[in-house]
Amino acid sequence: MVRELTHFIGGQHVPGTSGNFGDVFDPNLGQVQARVPLASKSEVEAVIANAEAAQPQWAAFNPQKRARVLMKFLTLVQDEMDSLAALLSSEHGKTIADAKGDIQRGLEVIEFAVGIPHLLKGEYTEGAGTGIDVYSMRQPLGVVAGITPFNFPAMIPLWKAGPALATGNAFVLKPSERDPSVPLRLAELFLEAGLPAGVFNVVNGDKEAVDTLLHDPRVKAVGFVGSTPIAQYIYETATANGKRAQCFGGAKNHAIVMPDADLDDVADQLIGAGYGSAGERCMAISVAVPVGEETADRLVAKLTERVHKLNIGRSDDPGADYGPLVGQDGVNRVNNYVQIGIDEGADLVVDGRGLVVEGAEDGYFVGATLFDKVTPEMRIYREEIFGPVLSVVRAKDYEEGLRLANEHEYGNGVAIFTRDGDTARDFAARVQVGMVGINVPIPVPIAYYTFGGWKRSGFGDLNQHGPDSIRFYTKTKTVTQRWPSGLKESNAFVIPTMD
Repeated sequence: MVRELTHFIGGQHVPGTSGNFGDVFDPNLGQVQARVPLASKSEVEAVIANAEAAQPQWAAFNPQKRARVLMKFLTLVQDEMDSLAALLSSEHGKTIADAKGDIQRGLEVIEFAVGIPHLLKGEYTEGAGTGIDVYSMRQPLGVVAGITPFNFPAMIPLWKAGPALATGNAFVLKPSERDPSVPLRLAELFLEAGLPAGVFNVVNGDKEAVDTLLHDPRVKAVGFVGSTPIAQYIYETATANGKRAQCFGGAKNHAIVMPDADLDDVADQLIGAGYGSAGERCMAISVAVPVGEETADRLVAKLTERVHKLNIGRSDDPGADYGPLVGQDGVNRVNNYVQIGIDEGADLVVDGRGLVVEGAEDGYFVGATLFDKVTPEMRIYREEIFGPVLSVVRAKDYEEGLRLANEHEYGNGVAIFTRDGDTARDFAARVQVGMVGINVPIPVPIAYYTFGGWKRSGFGDLNQHGPDSIRFYTKTKTVTQRWPSGLKESNAFVIPTMD
């Protein structure tokens, strides 16, 4: 039976009225399991109006009360972890364990946002001038929006919503139409936790809905995660309309492997970082850069052995290392890139195309693929594949490996594997990438640090979560005050100075 999904507006489920729908598939079986309404411009405008009306009440909550709502939300989500993970897995295709990780990493940002009473404290200077004190305060923007991708349907909406709500804004979420059910359930749980109706809204849609959010003057800020071309479009459109924007795009994350590294450990780490979640992660390691021919030969041999042992199966199979891709278009894209790599002369060590999973023959599965002797001129090196494909690019020395990461147009994440502290320190200082791992293959910072890439991986000057998120969702007001003690002579026509 195909489920009919809704929007979530003003604290209740609202059926779509545009007449346009998208299909939500079960990626394990390749079958439609739900229909999601795609909002029209007028529907999105109604959502914005609802959020605008609800925001002042929420902003009037003191920070401690807002924190208590978030704490209650944390408890509710943790109580439903199993059912939420199953729902997420059924629409996305990541394994249950991976789905729980998706939710947990989102909750960690909510935990950070619970500290909002401290995070909102301003500055104060007593006696800045004769009888003059100066202080600052952070206040909410009003209505803000998040446009989030299919690959993390819980984590990234929570990364956006947690700081936005904690700082007193109303939030409009436009999730991916591929897997919208978890965002809709999170909206219900926010309401149950005590968030006033209309403060968190979910509107499903396509480009029409996105463009409405970008052009409506009532929306003061927009956060986005997705491909680089769309990130750039959203950033340029939002800022042209006077909005704040933080937009994160594609990636081609390198792992530099030094000759002194523990290659068994490195191979284990790269298998998880390269093939976990079927490679559908912006922080996936898609390029391994062994330094020296001997290092490369040994690493490729170890990777090949491990790749052949991977178990690819249904997302609800507890023995599966990873499940299907989210859609047939993903399968087609990955298969096309594999052929491009072959045509360009890369050495195809393991070919994952044509994988059939018993009992799920029509699912969107691609086996783990490994290329060796990839060169920087090849498209499989330059472009983001977003699938279970790991490319090995051999570097003759450390400087060449560093240069590869520095010269790539993407600058999201990078890692180095070494036992030498001086090399690691030099790498961290010189690499031109936003997030760096030292013997850590997926360097996603913890919630109280900031997350964001450089170059064409990120647009905007403030990143996700951590202190940057509080700055992004607030505006600073500075007050200069004077309380005269008794009647004194003054010249009201002279600007106050700090003399």
